[in-house]
Amino acid sequence: MNSNESEKILLAKSKLRYQVGDKPGVLTAILLGFQNILTAFSGIIAVPLIIAGISGASIIDTAYMVSAALLASGIASIIQSQGFGPKKFRIGVGLPTVMGTDFGFVPPANAIINSMGGGLAGYYGASILGAIFEFILSFFVKPLMKIFTPVVTGTVISLIGMSMIPVAFDWVGGGVGNENYGNPMFVGIAAIVFIVILLLNRYTKGMVNTASVMIGIVVGYIISIPLGLVDFSQVSSANWIQLPQIARFGLDFNIKFVIPFLAGYIVTVIETVGVMETLGEVTGSELTEDDIVAGVRADAVSSFIGPFLGSGPAQTFSQNVGLIPLTKCASKYVAVITGVLLIVMSLFPKLSTIVSIMPQPVLGGAGVLMFGTVAVSGVNTLKSVPMTNRNLLVIASSLGIGLGVTFRPDIVAQLPGILGSLFGSGISAGTIVALILSFLLKDDSNEAENQ
Repeated sequence: MNSNESEKILLAKSKLRYQVGDKPGVLTAILLGFQNILTAFSGIIAVPLIIAGISGASIIDTAYMVSAALLASGIASIIQSQGFGPKKFRIGVGLPTVMGTDFGFVPPANAIINSMGGGLAGYYGASILGAIFEFILSFFVKPLMKIFTPVVTGTVISLIGMSMIPVAFDWVGGGVGNENYGNPMFVGIAAIVFIVILLLNRYTKGMVNTASVMIGIVVGYIISIPLGLVDFSQVSSANWIQLPQIARFGLDFNIKFVIPFLAGYIVTVIETVGVMETLGEVTGSELTEDDIVAGVRADAVSSFIGPFLGSGPAQTFSQNVGLIPLTKCASKYVAVITGVLLIVMSLFPKLSTIVSIMPQPVLGGAGVLMFGTVAVSGVNTLKSVPMTNRNLLVIASSLGIGLGVTFRPDIVAQLPGILGSLFGSGISAGTIVALILSFLLKDDSNEAENQ
């Protein structure tokens, strides 16, 4: 590790109120854990709601799938954040992460459930077989890491943040498909949340500063109630207790169903490496290749466990990575508490419903800041990269293609087979371009000095 990297790690650590190994008091940890949950909740429950819709699941089965997603997310978050096993075969990066179901698997899930006639049993069976495939892929991550140079890492981190900004603005507008999308009331609520978080983060200290995102979200939630944006009738109709069931919807391990998932798992590996790099950046942690591999293994193990419970493949959430520099809390103990809280909420649907009815503009106000913070972390990494012609081409091409796919996803909708999956998201498209160009274009270290 060179002196510049050492300085960056020390600087990142100096900005944190809680370091990775710190253990805040239980009440503080629970408060910060709920802050993590509020940030991730819509992402956790969105995929099971979509899967339930495309499979024609009943209301009872849909409610179960949401509870199963919370349970699986809690278990996965604990595995990834704590880390288990000996160093060389460790599962979990050991950094604060929140995990949930991944949108990238929705298109292949639809193909398996409907086009291929596999139903939910085929979907869950393919998820498990695909997780085994991802676990095998984890042993080939180290060669990939050799081309994850600072120019690639900085570009990918920036791309992760930038590509999530449109998602945040969709939340600000009330959510995709909302008939009142862009209503000034939605924008106003998001603006209030944004300003509250901004002011608390800039002008307060201590716990108020650390919990600024949660405070902003709670303020937005309360404001939304008299405006008629919160439907508490859903809470009264939710069950008090929902116990997990193994293979409730059946499991079909037909090998033909896993084929649409293979590209999705390859993309997951690539994106997970990028998210792990971002985690190292924002927590001030020096990650080894073994740490990155452990993070990918945790994704695979979590994706293996989830389908047995009724959830889908898992992936680390980038929105919670953006929460770390904003709240200055990098404690993995808090992330483990978050996992425990998610498990508890999965058993008591009324609790999870209170969070699930939160209006999307509330989350949007926080999301703009969180994702912007991730983008800035990437820019900070790129500051140390010499702007040679080669590096400029790598950065410009990756950001241009990654953001282009993010803003205009229909451009790749007709790509055949595995290409459609690999370039189906802006993050994966930009990352793949960065890796390929970094490998193909000659790195002339003297170029900057000669210019």
